Amino acid sequence: MAGDARRRTPNLKGTKVGSGGRGRQALEGKGPTPKAEDRTYHKAHKAKQLAERSAAKRGTSQPRSSGSRTKKASTEDLVTGRNAVLEALRARIPATTLYIAARMEVDDRTREIVSIANKRDVPVLEVMRPELDRLTGGDLLHQGVALAVKPYEYAHPMDLLQRGTTPLIVALDGVTDPRNLGAIIRSVAAFGGSGVVLPQRRSVGVTPAAWRSSAGAIARVPVAQASNLAQAITAYKKAGVFVIGLDGGGDVQLPALELADRPLLVVAGSEGQGLSRLVGELCDQIVSIPIGRATESLNASVATSIALYAIATTRAATE
Repeated sequence: MAGDARRRTPNLKGTKVGSGGRGRQALEGKGPTPKAEDRTYHKAHKAKQLAERSAAKRGTSQPRSSGSRTKKASTEDLVTGRNAVLEALRARIPATTLYIAARMEVDDRTREIVSIANKRDVPVLEVMRPELDRLTGGDLLHQGVALAVKPYEYAHPMDLLQRGTTPLIVALDGVTDPRNLGAIIRSVAAFGGSGVVLPQRRSVGVTPAAWRSSAGAIARVPVAQASNLAQAITAYKKAGVFVIGLDGGGDVQLPALELADRPLLVVAGSEGQGLSRLVGELCDQIVSIPIGRATESLNASVATSIALYAIATTRAATE
């Protein structure tokens, strides 16, 4: 009726009353809890600041976290596998720490490993197997032992000429598998080779996997690194070394090789690409290994081993 002061309530059926955005922050939460070292009031924050100041005084930019577990320094490599570790210790490779898995099965090799390490005052740390797995980057073939050694020191390519009266050197062109490298080094040691030459780029280097595949032969066979493989081959030729390349389409088959009794550089390429064009042109002979038609090719380590055996057999027959 007229003059009625009662307020009419609008129809709000189906609508909800909001907060106008005032509760949005509460709904979103405060986010993840900051790390203890990032909370200014926490003692871990003060410890982090103290470590950073100490690191700055030492001239290092990344201080070691006080909560980090034992791990090898970035300036060290790990040699894994019982044979590889034993050969490295026998050859007196500079070592800093020997890691032994707790409750591992002990054999004659591990006893000798620990004995040599103790005589050389190499610290021996017993760790749980999961920790050793972590230290070796998930390498499950470490056989319960790992040896921290200083980075491998490569020889100069021309230094290999001083090993033996009739040098027998192997150069690898584009080989990137460390297992192939280790197997080749093992064959070089078995057949009286002088050493192995690797290019610095696009090539495998001496890694823990190569150490293990060589069964420790890296401790006895020097590995050289060349900034340019073609230039190193040219230098060898000037020094009186004959160069043969291994390739399936060679003009000479291995039994007919007439250069075996001379100073030799045997160049092996990768299984997929073979020898590069420039390296192939520098070879005095391209040698092939006769194989059955059912097999397209041999990998670098197998081909190199066969070639080294044939050369060693020829040399032994002419002595």
